[in-house]
Amino acid sequence: MKGLFPEHMSVTAKVMDLRLERQNLVSSNLANVTTPGYRPKRLEFEKQLQSALNLDDRGKLTKTNKMHAPAAFDANSFSGDLISNFQPRVVHGEDAVDVDKEMVTMTKNSMMYNALTQVIKKNFQGMQKVISDGAR
Repeated sequence: MKGLFPEHMSVTAKVMDLRLERQNLVSSNLANVTTPGYRPKRLEFEKQLQSALNLDDRGKLTKTNKMHAPAAFDANSFSGDLISNFQPRVVHGEDAVDVDKEMVTMTKNSMMYNALTQVIKKNFQGMQKVISDGAR
């Protein structure tokens, strides 16, 4: 069954899971905007994803041979880092949740999640076409 789905489906699924987790954290940050002493949390995974995909800092594939690019990927080889271990300090106006920043993060994350759903949708549409054309 593994050959049925394209290789990038495991990568897409893993990134979608991490984007969902990030969306939940941002929602939590926004829900605690008026909570005294609450520190916003972040989920960072992009650098680990690049490393797991064997990409350089510019997002380009690094080639192991001039004739091909790396294709192996293990979806369990990375995960996001929850950044919540801030040292306590109180600076009025800096420690609170920045609603504008959180909304930008939420919007960007949502757009990227939706783009990934379109990628998966196209894969399933392709498989549906192959199945329906084969049945004729």
